[in-house]
Amino acid sequence: MDVDYRLAFDLAPIGLCLSRNRSIVDCNRQLCEMFGFSREVLIGQSFMTLYPTPDEYERLGARMAPILNAKGHYADDRIMKRASGEVFWCHVTGRALNREAPHEAGIWSFEDLSSQRPVKAELTAREREVAARLLDGMTSKEIGKTLAISHRTVEIYRARLMRKYKANTTADLVHKLTAGQ
Repeated sequence: MDVDYRLAFDLAPIGLCLSRNRSIVDCNRQLCEMFGFSREVLIGQSFMTLYPTPDEYERLGARMAPILNAKGHYADDRIMKRASGEVFWCHVTGRALNREAPHEAGIWSFEDLSSQRPVKAELTAREREVAARLLDGMTSKEIGKTLAISHRTVEIYRARLMRKYKANTTADLVHKLTAGQ
């Protein structure tokens, strides 16, 4: 049986992209539809185009590199940005083709989570990072270690999230973040 790998890549039901030095080398139709860009616009662009802020792009890239180096792969849920400026929750999974130089080349998948988890509140970049880690079930100390900030600072951000989402407990906040309430 002959398999047309290009056609399989292009028609995959999730967003796929090949990268080199954190720039998009190739991408499929689903990725273009998800982010609202044409393939011609995305090819050659930095992944920064898909992030809410340049700061989030830089911080996440720095945090991913050692994990990609050690494990060869990385996955998380994060808030990304469409061409329209709309932000949305996205599950991102990637594999470095060379662990020694994790950003040199890779393959990435993107799954739009907005139908299950809409973004309802206006969040800062750091609030988005803390929210994503809370959804992973991490404690304030674990989040602080991951983000290289104190656990007390994490608690301040968690308190802000609780006010914005009108949550009484962390469990209530996680439920509201998940449900997009």
